[in-house]
Amino acid sequence: MRKVYLYLLNTMADWETGYISAELHSRRFFKKDAEEIIFKHAAVSKESIKTMGGLSVVPDCTIDEISADENTVLILPGADSWNETKNEAILEKALKIIEVGGTVCAICGATAALAKKGVLDKRPHTSNGKGFLEMFVPEYKGSEFFVDEAAVCHNNLITAGATGSLLWTKLILQKLNVFENAALDEWYNYFNTGKAEHFFALMQMVS
Repeated sequence: MRKVYLYLLNTMADWETGYISAELHSRRFFKKDAEEIIFKHAAVSKESIKTMGGLSVVPDCTIDEISADENTVLILPGADSWNETKNEAILEKALKIIEVGGTVCAICGATAALAKKGVLDKRPHTSNGKGFLEMFVPEYKGSEFFVDEAAVCHNNLITAGATGSLLWTKLILQKLNVFENAALDEWYNYFNTGKAEHFFALMQMVS
């Protein structure tokens, strides 16, 4: 059983996690023998947060309730509020999850938050550009490991830039192994190209 937690914080870029949230919550395209997934929203407290798009979201649990083991997957969205000290707790949790073999997935501003903790110094990763990390994280020492791609998966770390949410979601779903490989390809190709042929191919695979 995998436990997947999406961290909520004020100003979070709600569109960046739209694809992954929809698929993990609905399970509409999961393969029949997919491993059980528990998907929860976590935050510093159980008070509602407000996204960049103005949505109010109430967390399911707090950071203290997040288990840190090899079956844990932590999703960190971009946000304008990552510099707030209250986010230190989730970053420490992320370090622990990586240490024990769980998976951490970060996009946009969350990659900068991880860079400040040294997570990206010796691991292949991406972000909003190498210059973005160098500008906002003076202590960043991972430039030689920067990969100029929309999203990158290296072992148990999956990173993406602000415009890479679709590929990032594909890599997360691949890591979770909840889609058939062919279905995941059609899913990605449909949302990436908008061509109906991929939608109908996907529907045939999951019907």
